[in-house]
Amino acid sequence: MKLIPFLGFSGQTHEAMAFYAQVLGGKVTSETKYSDMPPSDMEGCGDNAGPADPNLIAHSQLEVGSAILMAADGPSSSNGGGTTINIEVETEQEAERVFEALAEGGTVTFPIVETFWARRWGMLVDRYGKPWMVNCMKAY
Repeated sequence: MKLIPFLGFSGQTHEAMAFYAQVLGGKVTSETKYSDMPPSDMEGCGDNAGPADPNLIAHSQLEVGSAILMAADGPSSSNGGGTTINIEVETEQEAERVFEALAEGGTVTFPIVETFWARRWGMLVDRYGKPWMVNCMKAY
């Protein structure tokens, strides 16, 4: 299992991640705009079907050695702090188990489902008010 910080921004993801890569000596290894995502994967994400500007960043990943930092513009930036912990697991069963356990007494903000990038992905706010994402990635 990996615990990965996920930063939420309001339109500054591209600039911020490039800055962090420069400062930390890393590389942005992935960047996806909302316009690059299939519309069906945005339904129910947060309070709407995505941001008004489709050129905002839906996912960015920075790698520095074995460390990973993820970020996006949009729903994560409005959850009370702009930082979400992303849990990456190996199997769909483990993703569903962890998601269900964290969601108990909390609020599911996006049900755990298959997406174009993950065998399972979902978002929730736990009973203590902390935001989480659970990922079981597809092979690239």
